[in-house]
Amino acid sequence: MFISVVIPTYNRLPILRQCLQALERQETGGALQAYEVVLVDDGSTDDTVRWLDAHATAFPHLRLIRQDHGGPAEGRNRGVDEARGDVIVFIDSDLVVTERFLLHHATALQRAWSESGDRLCFTYGAVINTHNFEAPTAEPHKLSDLSWAYFATGNVAIDRRVLEQSGLFDTGFRLYGWEDLELGERLRRMGVRLVRCPEAVGYHWHPPLSLEQIPDLVRVERERARMGLVFYRKHPTWRVRFIIQYTWLHLALWELLTLGGLINERSLRPLLRWLIRHGKAGLAMELLRLPLNRFGVRALHAEARQQGHLVG
Repeated sequence: MFISVVIPTYNRLPILRQCLQALERQETGGALQAYEVVLVDDGSTDDTVRWLDAHATAFPHLRLIRQDHGGPAEGRNRGVDEARGDVIVFIDSDLVVTERFLLHHATALQRAWSESGDRLCFTYGAVINTHNFEAPTAEPHKLSDLSWAYFATGNVAIDRRVLEQSGLFDTGFRLYGWEDLELGERLRRMGVRLVRCPEAVGYHWHPPLSLEQIPDLVRVERERARMGLVFYRKHPTWRVRFIIQYTWLHLALWELLTLGGLINERSLRPLLRWLIRHGKAGLAMELLRLPLNRFGVRALHAEARQQGHLVG
């Protein structure tokens, strides 16, 4: 098969370099005949395009597509439109993969197609979170890396025709969150099966927590709340309500775990600062997730009330 790796990117040049370098080292053979990398720059304002133009000869598999800033859903759709492959692999631009990453996806897909007699499936690789910028692939697999998402575009491979039959991504998701899981709901209704492919490993790099990141993390939760309602309006089911945490159960849970908001991003600052100073940024982030989840769920319910939605 011929694989097109579709990657939207926006202002992530440092880790993007490692992402692209890893993709240039992919092994071919067996189920994987050839591949290309379709990078969609979503209106980056850093040096992404300038650097890629200057280093084009180092990336023979790469094709750069440029667009005005429109969000990852629009970027992925543009990438699929431009792709030449019969299989599409989606990853994010902060993912660094192993040398047999694409070969593992291709082998698992070919096996699944042969067993089922159709192509109604996609492979879902493993994503390992890491703060190690110098050597992201050195990170061990952790319990916290497990994901139960059905279709998350950090590491999936799917037959192009099946993907196009689904209608691709809804570009109404212009802010952060849910555009991939919403597409997953449509794929599920088409009878498309998830095939786990843990051998196709990607290392998702993100900087260790700093206190300066907190306002941006709060902004992301606000955007997730708004996009969560877009998701729910398209699929008004209890399944989606639980995915986006739009229930009174989730509201009560995060109120309880934060003691009614006493545990918040302000009251946690001294402890977070101490943990970060002592090299425990990961633990600090897990603690911060408590008030962030409360903030996100409350924002979702507030947005719903403003738009006239009620939780049954």
